[in-house]
Amino acid sequence: MQLDSADLFGDHVARHRGELFAHCYRMMGTVDEAEDALQEALTRAWEGRHTFRRSISVRAWLFRIATNVCLNAIESRKRGRVEPGPCPDDLLTAIPSPETGPEARYDSHESVSLAFLTVLQLLPPRQRAVLLLRDVLAFSASEVAVLLDTTTQSVNSALQRARATLRGRYDRPGGPPEMRANSPNLLERYVRAWEAADVAGLVALLREDAVLIMPPRPTVVGATQIGEFLARSIFPMETRLIGTRSNLGLAFVAFTHEPIHDQVVPFALLVIDGDGRSITHIHAYAGPRDLARFDLSAGLAG
Repeated sequence: MQLDSADLFGDHVARHRGELFAHCYRMMGTVDEAEDALQEALTRAWEGRHTFRRSISVRAWLFRIATNVCLNAIESRKRGRVEPGPCPDDLLTAIPSPETGPEARYDSHESVSLAFLTVLQLLPPRQRAVLLLRDVLAFSASEVAVLLDTTTQSVNSALQRARATLRGRYDRPGGPPEMRANSPNLLERYVRAWEAADVAGLVALLREDAVLIMPPRPTVVGATQIGEFLARSIFPMETRLIGTRSNLGLAFVAFTHEPIHDQVVPFALLVIDGDGRSITHIHAYAGPRDLARFDLSAGLAG
């Protein structure tokens, strides 16, 4: 099969674009870099469409190009490890959820959670690529060897090292996705405690080893420590939380009243991870580009 036809090429790209974007996002860690990598990959695919051969599927061919673009982009970065940024659900809802079988260790929700992405950034880029291709996308070891132009032995070795790092640094939520989600009652109590500046009530909802991540500021570890930080730095302001969606989970935009111009303004996006019983991570983002990706109209109208 050849991909000379623009319509045929476009059909294949449309079919796989959602999972290609998600793959670039997992590799790169931020939406901006993922969008740049995907655009570069699709441009390369179009320009090199005459080189496609049926020895691998079109899907595998596209993932090979996208993975190599990401690896090159990471190598050329002028900074080291990045803190993952939030991603609105509407960019991730096109991820397919096929019956991937026992090779897939992470479902679509967990694989784009900020807790998972944060640990992914600790892996060397090629280990990260191998783990994603094997344990998220369920390519076989021999297929990954072809995609990365290496040997099956090298793939298995890289996967073993990557899995060892994750075991030591990533606390996997247990049970099926519907049991891992934060319960509505837990999140309602979280909103009430936050808006009432109820430090004790909020701390009670956090797991003892909960983490507050707020790049570029230092991470705060521990429920009590998070409560102390919020009491000192955030709760002196009167705030309101409006629900939104990020990384296939519930998030909140925090608004406060700005008296000088007498208007309600957003000041942070809060993405919540939990184990179904308590909150394990609060990822806080205050950058204008992060906030601009989310619908703030509900809060501004309130």
